[in-house]
Amino acid sequence: MRIYPTDEDHWTSCLQILEDHTDCVRAVAFSRDGRLLASASDDRTVRLWDAATGAPQSTLEGHEDSVSAVAFSRDGRLLASASVDWTVRLWDAATGAPQSTLEGHEDWVSAVAFSRDGRLLASASVDRTVRLWDAATGAP
Repeated sequence: MRIYPTDEDHWTSCLQILEDHTDCVRAVAFSRDGRLLASASDDRTVRLWDAATGAPQSTLEGHEDSVSAVAFSRDGRLLASASVDWTVRLWDAATGAPQSTLEGHEDWVSAVAFSRDGRLLASASVDRTVRLWDAATGAP
């Protein structure tokens, strides 16, 4: 991580560079309260960062291929990740602990989004489908 100086002689619009992934970063998402930033990478991980300082908080491992998308639930308790491994994973955003793996897509998953009330999770796939899941149980 690099934090750039703020004095006028060295000013840049880039405030921080977060550098712990070992491959291409595909997606980023802020938690609703703005405290956490999640990043999804071809290195098969999701990383959580302290958005204020840029300090790494945790590395979420479990996907078997590139991670293509991430989304926080509105209450900030859950993080969803989509992957080229055809799965969606749900994580405890505070601890990084895996909660469930959602399987059913027949090709890589390209996007995830929580409903406003946090009860549903939508996933989009290259298999030309959108699936709706119960965010609490992982049931389709």
